[in-house]
Amino acid sequence: MDIFYPVQLLADVITNDWLNLNKDSYFNNALNFFIYDIIKIGILLIFINFLMAIIRHYLPVEKIKDFLTKRKWYGFDYLLASLFGTITPFCSCSSIPLFVGFLSAGIPLGVTLSFLITSPLINEASIAIFIGLFGLKITLKYIIAGVLIGTIGGFILGKLKLENHIDDSLKKIINKSQKITLKEKNDKAFLSLVSFFWIEGISLTKKIFPYVLLGVGIGAVVHGYVPIDFFENYLKIGSWWAVPMATILAVPLYSNAVAVIPIMEVLISKGVPFGTALAFMMATVGLSLPEALILKKAMKMKLLISFFAVVTLGIIMIGYLFNYF
Repeated sequence: MDIFYPVQLLADVITNDWLNLNKDSYFNNALNFFIYDIIKIGILLIFINFLMAIIRHYLPVEKIKDFLTKRKWYGFDYLLASLFGTITPFCSCSSIPLFVGFLSAGIPLGVTLSFLITSPLINEASIAIFIGLFGLKITLKYIIAGVLIGTIGGFILGKLKLENHIDDSLKKIINKSQKITLKEKNDKAFLSLVSFFWIEGISLTKKIFPYVLLGVGIGAVVHGYVPIDFFENYLKIGSWWAVPMATILAVPLYSNAVAVIPIMEVLISKGVPFGTALAFMMATVGLSLPEALILKKAMKMKLLISFFAVVTLGIIMIGYLFNYF
């Protein structure tokens, strides 16, 4: 059972019972989506930020840094980060604490971005649903496509040398975490540090959460008020611009891969080419405007634009490749 099923029940109780809204109304769908996602992401952020505060404290920073920086990986480190992204069931907003944790450990920015790109695109649940809907062969291609976008995208972004374009407030958290880790990690018992971990986790959550509110709010409006027929009408066309159009149309949306894959199946059943539908799905989870608003708290504008440009190009190319083959 979905671990967030109780949250969905609470959202249903609030909208259907307490507010007595029409279950089929656009407003009910939008508000229900907003309540569910805000509570779910809030819980995830608090838990992940607390957990990552612990991990950042005890990570062998110098060993990890030496391991990744003093060897010639020839791109293999980007592949490792991208593969790790496939086994972490996080959306972009909840991947930010891991993003901070990687940087705190001295892992290069490009390698960290490989993880950040792949993590929302692929996870265990989305793989299971993909197998059920499209079969093992197509699922393997989907996994390879997501890993390629993360690996190549992270490699390109790493070569652009954008380390100075991480948000200043996050830099302070990263630097503080590294200094405390080096100085105190062997000096204090775990229980005496719990309050420190909690304060650091809550501090990062507070910095991110306003952007989550705005992002989920936009996504809720689109979720509740924009009918799926709107997308079908534009994506059915087999023109060369259908894939870029699918990518652009996905930008205002906000969801995770598990929620979008069934919509992708509906689009395909309506005549939308597979590659076009896949580009729409990947762009929804990896390129959305709400995601950009959330990531804006972690990145300065140049890094944010570069990140989205590289991911956009990768998704469009994958869409064309799937349509061609």
